[in-house]
Amino acid sequence: MSKKKKQKIEGIFRANEKGFGFVEVEGLEEDLFIPPNSVNKALDGDTVEVNIYKKKEGTKRAEAKIVRIVKRERETIVGIFQKSKNFGFVVPDDKKFGTDIFISKSKCKEAKSNDKVIAKITKYPERGKNAEGEIIEVLGNINQAGVDMLSVIKEFDLPNEFPSFVLAEAKSIPQEINKKDIKNRKDLRDNIIFTIDGEDAKDLDDAVAVSKNEDGNYILDVHIADVSYYVRDGSKLDKEAVKRGTSVYMFDRVIPMLPFELSNGICSLNAGQDRFALSCSMEIDNKGNVISSDVYKSVIKVTERMTYTNVNKIINGLDEEVSKRYEKYISNFKLMEELALILKNRRLVQGYLNLDIPESKIVLDENGRAIEVKKYETTFANEIIEQFMLTANESIAEKFYWLEAPFIYRVHEEPDYDKIQETNKFLFNIGEKIKANKDNIKPKAFADVLDKLKGSEYEKVISTLILRTLKLARYESENKGHFGIASKYYCHFTSPIRRYPDLFIHRVISEYLENNYMLSEERIEELENKAEKYAESSTEAEKNATKAERDAEDIKKAEFMEDKIGEEYFGIVSSITGFGMFVELESTVEGLIRFENMGNEYFIYDENRKTLTGERTNRRFKIGDQVKIRVIEANKLLRKIAFELVADKNVVEYDMYFKDEDNEEE
Repeated sequence: MSKKKKQKIEGIFRANEKGFGFVEVEGLEEDLFIPPNSVNKALDGDTVEVNIYKKKEGTKRAEAKIVRIVKRERETIVGIFQKSKNFGFVVPDDKKFGTDIFISKSKCKEAKSNDKVIAKITKYPERGKNAEGEIIEVLGNINQAGVDMLSVIKEFDLPNEFPSFVLAEAKSIPQEINKKDIKNRKDLRDNIIFTIDGEDAKDLDDAVAVSKNEDGNYILDVHIADVSYYVRDGSKLDKEAVKRGTSVYMFDRVIPMLPFELSNGICSLNAGQDRFALSCSMEIDNKGNVISSDVYKSVIKVTERMTYTNVNKIINGLDEEVSKRYEKYISNFKLMEELALILKNRRLVQGYLNLDIPESKIVLDENGRAIEVKKYETTFANEIIEQFMLTANESIAEKFYWLEAPFIYRVHEEPDYDKIQETNKFLFNIGEKIKANKDNIKPKAFADVLDKLKGSEYEKVISTLILRTLKLARYESENKGHFGIASKYYCHFTSPIRRYPDLFIHRVISEYLENNYMLSEERIEELENKAEKYAESSTEAEKNATKAERDAEDIKKAEFMEDKIGEEYFGIVSSITGFGMFVELESTVEGLIRFENMGNEYFIYDENRKTLTGERTNRRFKIGDQVKIRVIEANKLLRKIAFELVADKNVVEYDMYFKDEDNEEE
């Protein structure tokens, strides 16, 4: 009997703090599941070699065992130091790391118990022994102001400071435009142009104007800061921007992609100041179709720096004083509202996924402590800018796709059919279904479900569930369309101050404009190679930044809840798992209710329906239910919030939403 040859594959291990993990393999649509007994001392982020021993079955992932660690990802770890008489140890902030780090007495540096530290790993875990290391930096006591955010910065290896040679190059750039270059640009300094941003925005990289032509069509002008004029290919600033990939936003601080002199200075479209821009002008009919578009270099002078709040007050007549202050521009904002509504309606018809997932607004005091957590309120003024930026991004992507130019696209591929089926198992309970088959997956099918549930108690949870069904968007040098916004051509053109792909395509566009759309084959090949390389590095930088921002948010939410132990709130069940249920409060704070905190009975978990049913009372919980909770734990160090269920005599059963199991459609 011949032995079947085992298949060995390399990938990146992603650990779960419960002991299991997944391996991401390039070319495989789905990650491989690694059970706890098959992790083989691998740590989160390690490059590993695996042996697949169980193939994918239905919705169950293929299973594999880690047989070799090819490359360790981490050399340092951030954590809390605890000191004893003869040694110390570091408890990692990242619970997925899987082991404390032993520190010998001679390698503790000046660290004290409860200090946040960075430890260098000198020996990785093996045969039941913990990792070993040495303290290389003490960040400060866990209760010291700002140490929590500094810990996140260090944990995710975010570049907190610019090298001196990069700052020197930034400081050498004049803070006024080069007047000699105006002749090479379209001079729009006499045009009425607005920036519209949040009150606290400082890097203003987009400005807009809307008018109508003689045919009754709209002319939408989107002006974007011409950052590539200042950040030259291969310069010190450029190399640093490539390394950073994106700006990172953490409440009271920004870790910018570009130094202040550019991001808040000469590249920021500040009102009343001459600025160089890359402009996209689009003619749009009354159905929202872009009839024609043009891209060109310009010089602009923003007329007014507007906020979302004030524009919303103007278009809705909510504030007489604000309306009077901007009286001569009211017709401009009304025209913007008119066009944005047309563009949005067109998108909704196409299947644009308008997911209702509110962002959190976390307010900090002067010491950086969270004093308020609430929903980030958006208005139609936000929608105006979103619709205008989407339209510009699409127009630019389509133009340069047909030119076959080297480019970086924003790609969002259609979701896996198996995941849609999983989502449908839950949607069936509320009488809905995403209509799709393996050969026909359209965004409109998702949009139709969202539209039907708009305004219902299920709207937010279904938006979240659908978001989990979708794939992650990424950057690629090849256009593959954007499923989420139902677009065939899409790129990021509108934020070159804070995203490297935007800066790169600005450089490409500028070269095409300067050379009358004729580039040499050698230059095209060079740009194609760069597009591929930068798309990959920017995607990784974005993933890292997103994780850091989420961790920072989790820390601050837990900090906000620390003095609310024992308080009671109403919330919505946001997720059901095999160990309990997550509940989200109106403030957007989310906590876990474990089974042991749900009352004196055993709960049965139905994975298909995503429900919990009490064995004794038959009480059933499902996603979207309103429940009353009591806060029992909040720990910013563990980034953890826990609730317990409060007994409610007026419990309403929702069995009417559940159909007879015998009639369940697959």
